[in-house]
Amino acid sequence: MTPITEKKRPYFFSIGKRKTAIANVKMYQEGSGEALANGKKMKDYFHGIQIENALAPLVMTGQKSNFDVEVTLTGGGKSAQSDAMRHGISRCLLLLNPEFRSELKRAGFLRRDARIKERKKPGLKRARRAPQWQKR
Repeated sequence: MTPITEKKRPYFFSIGKRKTAIANVKMYQEGSGEALANGKKMKDYFHGIQIENALAPLVMTGQKSNFDVEVTLTGGGKSAQSDAMRHGISRCLLLLNPEFRSELKRAGFLRRDARIKERKKPGLKRARRAPQWQKR
């Protein structure tokens, strides 16, 4: 028996990051607008505004129904993963059409949000929280 060889679909690939979350984004051309996060539909993976936040670059540029998006997310929490996905999708859209740059940059979707958790310091409970002071 011979294996069935399917023609591979062309796609754009990019990586988005936020805090410790990393999103590997594949945007398949000639899609139906379906978006998958870690193999699940967006409604099953994210909640509420996180779905809109993650797909905001596609809606802004009017490309939502032209592509199928497949994202592998690792690390961080759901909110950070949503922001990482938005960052990765924005970078993919630049590969598709560099004219989207001004629109995406104005919205702040191309900037990698570099804020990460501050490390714990010795003698403190957290990064800056000191033990409670006792007078007597």
